[in-house]
Amino acid sequence: MQLPVQAVAATALIEVVRISALPTKRGAPFPGEVVTHWAESEAADALALIETLPSSEQHRCGFSPGWSIRAYEDTLDLALFEAAFCFNCHEVRMHGTAVPPTLATQFFDATASSAQTLLALFREAAL
Repeated sequence: MQLPVQAVAATALIEVVRISALPTKRGAPFPGEVVTHWAESEAADALALIETLPSSEQHRCGFSPGWSIRAYEDTLDLALFEAAFCFNCHEVRMHGTAVPPTLATQFFDATASSAQTLLALFREAAL
């Protein structure tokens, strides 16, 4: 999976969000509870893991994401990007100031070991 390179390099903090609904307007943050924060090496490791997610074909489920990450630089102002993951249809939707249109919608193999590791990290964060 491709992430915005400059945003990844600038990321100092990641919020992990357990999504509760879809946003009411395009580009708005996905609503839900922030279950944890990853900083420094945890954030870098999570982004590296996400970048290893293999591509997949589109599956149809209507896009019902359960988890998202919001990446922030050290000023913690606006999120550089948010990526919402649907492990049913294998789709990731990203938005934010650092996200070019070509990266906004991607598909990943949710059955791959890297995807299952990411899902496990999300679930562990919610405990």
